[in-house]
Amino acid sequence: MTLLRSRQSLAVLYVVAVCLLAACSTRPRGPIPVEDRVAGQNTSRSVKNVQPQVANAQVSSSAPVASSAPVATSSPISMGPAMTGSDNAGKPGYYSVRSGDTLTKIALDHGQSWRDIAKWNSIDNPNVIEVDQVLRVAPPVQDSAATRLSKPAVAQSPLPSNNAMAAVPNAAPNTANANTNTNAPLASQANVSDEGMVFAWPHPGPVLAGFDEAKNKGLDFAGKVGDPVLAAADGKVVYAGSGLRGYGNLVILKHNNTYLTAYAHNQTLLVKEDQSVVKGQRIAEMGSSDADRVKLHFEIRKQGKPVDPAKLLPARP
Repeated sequence: MTLLRSRQSLAVLYVVAVCLLAACSTRPRGPIPVEDRVAGQNTSRSVKNVQPQVANAQVSSSAPVASSAPVATSSPISMGPAMTGSDNAGKPGYYSVRSGDTLTKIALDHGQSWRDIAKWNSIDNPNVIEVDQVLRVAPPVQDSAATRLSKPAVAQSPLPSNNAMAAVPNAAPNTANANTNTNAPLASQANVSDEGMVFAWPHPGPVLAGFDEAKNKGLDFAGKVGDPVLAAADGKVVYAGSGLRGYGNLVILKHNNTYLTAYAHNQTLLVKEDQSVVKGQRIAEMGSSDADRVKLHFEIRKQGKPVDPAKLLPARP
């Protein structure tokens, strides 16, 4: 009896084993379903699909953000280092570059040579200046002192003293002539500047347009193509070219630390930069460059500010 029960138990075990083997062989291969319980619902996802997603998330979290990604508007944006010399903005002798400026224009507006401004500001390429760049437009102290020492003294005739008048027999002041000429302009008021400068007319032709601080910063002269353009005073050529819009072929002369003269719309330039010229020298030929007709536009600038040339030129005969 005991032997029979043992055989029956073995038979049952055998049947169970066969069933289990059959179940394993018929179950579809693949990842074991994992049950998710979300909001009371059952969804199945594959363990095989879950693991790579986690790995990718870990890699992407440490990767750099692409350059095309938008920048958050709330994050601060760096504007770069401050412009060189910005601490001098607004101080006397300095100028902040504006849109459309050129070194030539800045020099003309401040009565300087563009080469000097480039030197004072260590500018290697005069064609490259930036908006808001602060430039020194007045010479450093040592340059000013050197210029004053090297500046030739203006010869002045000594005024006659009372003793000299007394030494001349029967000398008497010519009061009659003085009274009759009270309305005539004095020579010193008509053609001598406050720096002892005596200017001459740059062209003998008629004046087309007079000085207007808002519309015309000098005098316009009529003439023919090729007419001579003459230096109004001794000086040095600080600009000869066509880089200043509205002036065409332009010559600028520097006479001292106060005065510049400009000669615009020429057909031909006869001088070069850094060349010294004398009053009355032919420096250009009249033309119509960057103008609506043949003419000479002539300016006198005092410390860069245009002044009426008619007040500094002698009366015409």
